[in-house]
Order: sequence, then structure tokens, then C-alpha cells
Amino acid sequence: MKTKDEQDSHPQPSHWERQLIQKLVLEQQAENRRARRWSNFFKLAMLVYLVALLLLMNKQWFDFSGGKLGLKKHTAVVDLSGVIAAGQAANADDVIAGLRDAFEDKRTQGVVLRANSPGGSPVQSSLINKEIRRLRKKYPDIPIHAAVGDLCASGCYYIVSAVDKIYVDESSIVGSIGVRMDGFGFVDAMKKLGVERRLFTAGEHKGLLDPFEPLREDEKAFVEDLLRRVHQQFIDVVKAGRGQRLADDPKLFSGLFWTGRQAIELGLADEIGSAGSIARDVFKAEKIVDFTHKEDLFSRLADRVGTRIGQALVEPGGLSGLR
Repeated sequence: MKTKDEQDSHPQPSHWERQLIQKLVLEQQAENRRARRWSNFFKLAMLVYLVALLLLMNKQWFDFSGGKLGLKKHTAVVDLSGVIAAGQAANADDVIAGLRDAFEDKRTQGVVLRANSPGGSPVQSSLINKEIRRLRKKYPDIPIHAAVGDLCASGCYYIVSAVDKIYVDESSIVGSIGVRMDGFGFVDAMKKLGVERRLFTAGEHKGLLDPFEPLREDEKAFVEDLLRRVHQQFIDVVKAGRGQRLADDPKLFSGLFWTGRQAIELGLADEIGSAGSIARDVFKAEKIVDFTHKEDLFSRLADRVGTRIGQALVEPGGLSGLR
């Protein structure tokens, strides 16, 4: 308990003093609220400014038609370049992954398969062909065309026969619808050199096509039958993809190849064009986004980051929808 002297030494504030203190506290609280409002206002204004600046700097990403903000449609491109084989740039896994990404993107107006390949593995080619047909069925509103560069031969043509339309340059080389298996025979050279071949196998035909052994007629017939079967599968795939557009010409499936202009006349191609002209004149979506799967993903992601940011801005969920 405090003594009377102690209480007198610390007098309590009077009524008007308490009112003054209360008024000062309330005014400080009001000032803090006004400061927060202005702070929020300036933050919002800065956000609006940055978004507007983004829109103005990147008009290719956005569509202002109809008075409503939306992302512009783009043309998705996937490259099929080089030898088609597992472990190469044009392998089925990477090409299929690129095609899936292209079709799944909500802003894809159409897909262009940019083909420039001498062919390669029939299995890899078949896998890509089947996936194109599956994607066409799953996404019927998204067309897929092929734009042929210098060369589209053998397995490359096996693949592009699945698309809606094939565009070529006048000087493109197209065709080579056939199957081959090659090697060498050194039997006479071995005899002249006096070299004895020693080959041990378990299985009568395990040494099939050994270059140091004479070619057996039964094995030759077996290989020729195998090639005929693969060739017929190739022919069936092309006919299924091209249908009535193919000319009635027996040379089509002979393994010969033609210029782009000749390919159009034979029904192996449809029109003269390129990825750029397809995007501009056919899909009416001039912006091209590359969906090709590559080891160096930086350039591909950089090209697509604007689309992804814009999608987050204009779709439900806003920036919180970024993943």
C-alpha cells in the first residue's frame, strides 16, 4: 500500500487531461488509418501501372478486340529435324512430348510440325504418326499441318502423312516411300587374302547376313519378305493419311522422291508454304511459340513465359494461379 505522502507526490491526471490524451490517441489512430489507405492506394496504382506497361510492351501476347482483355492465340511449332532414331534429336519421346504440350496449351490456334529429315527408324516414325492421329482425334478443333524444309523422306514422310495438310517449298525433296536394308559381302576378298572365317552360333540363322559368309537363298528370301511387310505397312499408313489426294501412280511407293511442286501434283503434298505463312495466312495467328523439346530449355521457356504470365493475369485465380 502506498502512503498518503507517496500518493500526493504522484497526482492523478485531471478530467480535461484525460480527455486530451484520449483525443491525441484517437487522432493518431485516424492518422495511421489514413496512412495505410494511401499506402494501399499507391501500391494498387503501381500494380495497375506495371500491368498496363506489360500490356503495352507485349501486345503480341494480348487481344483487345471486343473491348475485353484476353490472350492472343498463337501458332505452336514442333521441330522434326535430323535422323529419326532413339537417342537423336528427332526421337519419338521428345517429338511426342512437344506435340502434347502444343495441343494442350489453351492459346494454341493450330500446330505446325516443321519437318526436315531424311527419315530413320520405322518404329520411332510409327510412334509419332500414331500420336498425331490420337491428338487430332482428342483435339478436333486444333488443326495440325506440316511445313517441309529441305527434305522429308522415308520415315519423315511416314510421320507427316498423319497431319491435316502438308506444305512444301518448290525445292523441297519429298517421298522415298520404301524400306531398305544394306550391307557388304567380303567372301571373295577373304579367299584372296587367305583368311578363314570362324563363326559359332546357337540357332540356324543367328549369323543371318554375315558379310563374311556366302548369302543363302532361303535367308535372302526371308529378308525380302520382311522388307515387303514393312513396306506394305508404310504404304497403308500413307494411304490412310492422304486418302483420295494421292495420284494413281505406281511410282508413288517405289522409293523415288520428287521436288515439292511434283509432290503436290502427285498428292503427296497440298500447297506451297512455310511455318510462317501457315501461321499468318491459314491459322490467322502470326505469333509463333516453339514447343520443341530440347536439352536447352531456356530459350523455349523464355519465349513462352509471357504467355504464361498473361494467362495468370486474365484468367480466374490471377497471379495466385501461377505454377
